[in-house]
Amino acid sequence: MNSSARNTARLLGAGARALLVLTVLCGVLYPLAVTGVAQGLFSHQANGSEVKEAGKVVGSSLIGQRYDLPLKKGQETPEPDLKWFQPRPSNGLGSNSVNTQYKLILSGATNRAGDNEELIKWVKDAKAAVIKDNSTPGYRVPAAAVPPDAVTSSGSGLDPDISPAYARLQVHRVAERNQLSVQRVEKLVEEHTQQRVLGFVGEPRVNVLALNVALRELIG
Repeated sequence: MNSSARNTARLLGAGARALLVLTVLCGVLYPLAVTGVAQGLFSHQANGSEVKEAGKVVGSSLIGQRYDLPLKKGQETPEPDLKWFQPRPSNGLGSNSVNTQYKLILSGATNRAGDNEELIKWVKDAKAAVIKDNSTPGYRVPAAAVPPDAVTSSGSGLDPDISPAYARLQVHRVAERNQLSVQRVEKLVEEHTQQRVLGFVGEPRVNVLALNVALRELIG
């Protein structure tokens, strides 16, 4: 074997050894280390921020879900189940038309400008519905009390949180539908209100899924 062939063989051997070492380090040891740290220190987040009820996973605290009544004959969209706290509107969601084997929705925003006539109509209709749905015989929702997140969808359409103002707006209706006192439901909202991260990041918020799980436990 001449010197050129020997050099080529050495280079190939060195390359193979480097590939093997990097494969073990980056493809085995590093993923195992990251997985171990994640499961050891952040298992809740690493497993999808699951929310459980009676030991059963009912959703993720990172993904919003709706609380609607079953579709009636002739309806295209279901009516909200007013027994529960309602999330933000989800006008940006589209239907799955590719993999029709599964009933899926596609996340997305409406991408409408602030002066878009269709968007303005959506907001006006949503505001009227919020006032109507959340007013009770002894309480009328003031139009000025309807917060922006009650009538506009988020960028993804899957926002799991609502503002404390929107949660409080729903208290009288939830209390009446579940035969609870307004004070008890107000306390429930207060208990599930999360403040700004580190005191200055983001806005105060209420996770709708966690709030409704607690409500279900309260009403038995």
